[in-house]
Amino acid sequence: MMTHIARVILIILEVLGVWFGKPIWKKTINGVQYSLGSLPFGGFVALPQLAPMDIIEGKADVEREKLPRISAIDKIIVAFAGPFFSLLLALVFAGIVWVIGHPVSESDMTTTIGYVEKASPAEKAGLQPGDKILEVDGKPVKRFSGMNDSVIWNVVRSEGLTIPFKIERNGKQLTFDVVPYKAEARGWRRKSVRQVLILPAQTPIVEIALLEYISKHPNEELVLHVERNGSKLDIPVKPTPLLTAGEMKPRIGIQWDTSGIVSIQHPNPIEQVYNSVTSTLKTIGAVASPKSDVKLQHLSGPIGIGR
Repeated sequence: MMTHIARVILIILEVLGVWFGKPIWKKTINGVQYSLGSLPFGGFVALPQLAPMDIIEGKADVEREKLPRISAIDKIIVAFAGPFFSLLLALVFAGIVWVIGHPVSESDMTTTIGYVEKASPAEKAGLQPGDKILEVDGKPVKRFSGMNDSVIWNVVRSEGLTIPFKIERNGKQLTFDVVPYKAEARGWRRKSVRQVLILPAQTPIVEIALLEYISKHPNEELVLHVERNGSKLDIPVKPTPLLTAGEMKPRIGIQWDTSGIVSIQHPNPIEQVYNSVTSTLKTIGAVASPKSDVKLQHLSGPIGIGR
């Protein structure tokens, strides 16, 4: 869109490039060189009447001194057009997500604890499965994972010696101070951030909780309460080791759906853009803070984002 605005106010467009680096393809059409770079990072336009960008865009083929001068307001309009239409494009894509929706797992959206690891900071502080987390480090939470208002983010982003957890248990609100665990940092290992070692509740129950119970009661018959096609059933199961595989660990022969119940949500475009901007600002603030455990090694580049 910056290109169209530039042409409307008669600014010369020399190059329009997608991606940076040495071009792997280029073609000149009506005096404009279109190119595809070798580094998949954004794109650029070469407007020699604006500020020179020879380092990024390459040396201009025209003599800038001979080009007609443009007013300051025209420069401002062209410079503003790029990010403005990028915002409009973001709103368009957000509108598509709003209409179509996107899948969200139950375990991501709940704030109820499903499992507390043994001898973990959470267990030592007194947190229990079934507790509904209301606030973490003084900030309200609405979901377990993700950015902004999530349990995980506010644990990672906390900076005090302890992290206050405000929870609801049996209709009463309680507060526990949790001393976070932090794995020993080795070079650029990503796990060197604060943790309290809890898992969210989900349907079916958290897999690790069932496996832990089976390990402690290997000879005990279990009764699984399940729902199938709208009917509730009680199914007895006897854990049995996989003797044919040479393994003595008792198993019941089912594989868990780790996502739990998945629903479709339709967040409105303004909410999506707001959350994206807020996430970016909070990430920058976390990296810039000297007391934060979030560092540059915890950020992902194009490969990590693609994964």
